[in-house]
Amino acid sequence: MSRTEELDRSGVAAIDDGEVRGRGDALRKAVSASAGILPDADLDTARKVLEKVGQRTAIGGSRTVVALAGATGSGKSSLFNALAAEPVSRIGARRPTTSRPSAAVWGDDAAGPLLDWLGVATRHQVPADDRYADLLDGLVLLDLPDFDSRVPAHRREADRVLERADVFVWVTDPQKYADALLHDEYVRTLAARRAHTLAVLNQVDRLDADSAAACAEDLSRLLASDGIESVEVVQTSAVEGRGVDDLAARIGAVVQEHNAAERRLVGDLASAATRLQPLVGSREPELSAGSSELVGALSKAAGVPAVVDAVRRDYRREASKSGGWPLTRWAARLRRSPLDRLHLQDVVSERIGRSEAKRLLGRTSLPEPTAAARAEVDLAAHHLVDEASAGLPAVWANRIADVADPRSADLRDALDQAVLATDISARRPKWWGVVSAIQWVAFAALVVGVLWLVAAGVLGMLNLSIGVPRWLGVPAPFWLVGGGALAGVVTAMLSRWLAGIGARRRAAAVDRRLRGAIEQVAQKQVLDPVQEVLDTHRTVRENLARAARE
Repeated sequence: MSRTEELDRSGVAAIDDGEVRGRGDALRKAVSASAGILPDADLDTARKVLEKVGQRTAIGGSRTVVALAGATGSGKSSLFNALAAEPVSRIGARRPTTSRPSAAVWGDDAAGPLLDWLGVATRHQVPADDRYADLLDGLVLLDLPDFDSRVPAHRREADRVLERADVFVWVTDPQKYADALLHDEYVRTLAARRAHTLAVLNQVDRLDADSAAACAEDLSRLLASDGIESVEVVQTSAVEGRGVDDLAARIGAVVQEHNAAERRLVGDLASAATRLQPLVGSREPELSAGSSELVGALSKAAGVPAVVDAVRRDYRREASKSGGWPLTRWAARLRRSPLDRLHLQDVVSERIGRSEAKRLLGRTSLPEPTAAARAEVDLAAHHLVDEASAGLPAVWANRIADVADPRSADLRDALDQAVLATDISARRPKWWGVVSAIQWVAFAALVVGVLWLVAAGVLGMLNLSIGVPRWLGVPAPFWLVGGGALAGVVTAMLSRWLAGIGARRRAAAVDRRLRGAIEQVAQKQVLDPVQEVLDTHRTVRENLARAARE
């Protein structure tokens, strides 16, 4: 069983430096991943905690820093001197107040670096023969300035040291134990840090036993409402020395556990992570229907329907050049290619390949998307953002909306280049050659028949008679003219029918290629950035959960 799984004397899971490192690494990853997304103020607070944890762990050692904190006149300095058995902390004569922190150190381990980090200049080394020497070995006891001092610098100094102490000992008296400043701004705020907390009701010599017990019970109830459960209030009188041994025993028990510093640091890390958790959701949505809707809208905006229609018409044009009547093919050749109008006609030269030639063309001549097409893209992007940000806080939804903006110039250029780079060519159908050959044979038969008839007519005018063979009683030239004309018409009709089928197939194939290219652009320019935000959210959420776990 690991040390983190063991239980200390108080029944709380023990904490070691590995726990501190693990939670610190998790919070650091969460802060790093969320930079630029979560508010700077919240991240700066977490960064300060990480900085503090790094500084505290770098000092090392097993000393425990216990801070005596209280209001003016509570008698904490008198308690401090009683524990140290020396008048280390000066007690004001006119208005009791402590202006600077003082430290009493038990044990031989070096405490200089720790006290330097704490910023405590007044230091007292408790002699080895002190009556609490064995019990408090490893303790650094601090007497703080009064947190309700009229001097702002004193209050700031108390707050600064409290941020770095491992254990809090709240010293109060029968008159101020319910003070709102103590409970609202200190006890309740620091209770979330999970540090050891002790409560002292001092100056009980001013009360009878029943009144002192009632005050202690009421103080315990207030502390429980502040979030500190099961805290037994120690009743003391620094003047009479009553309860000082009990307080020393309570502090000594904490010191001997040797993990108060780690517990405080873990509490700080957990508290910082907990403050950030409302800024992340409980899970990440899955992208599904929104992506296909976006691809369809972008395809329309990129002019894919216009390209597909141009491919269809170009196929029919090319088919008519092969299967049309030879005398009328020139009309098809005079019409400019629909693809050429869009700068999508295949470009091939002997020196450069197709892709390089298309790159040199620069851009297509596709018309700008209509207002309706742009509105459809915006609507699809809006649906995608709604789907991707479902259940996420506003900061993440805003981030997703930023990366999914379909109106960026980069996206428009990428769509145009995707259309331009898509190969819309196909092999020339074999049936084009067959029908072309049939048309030329039929045309040749027609021409031969006409020439035969003309020759026969001219010779007849010259009273020259030539024999004209007959087939089924019809002169052969008429068979050639009629058969050639009929074959040409039938072949042209068949060619047009086949061209319609082929044009639809060719257009469907090009439509699939273009939509595939548009989908790649949408994936790279929109969906991948959105998924990256969701992945970042998952990283932040999971690491905050690790840092904040109970």
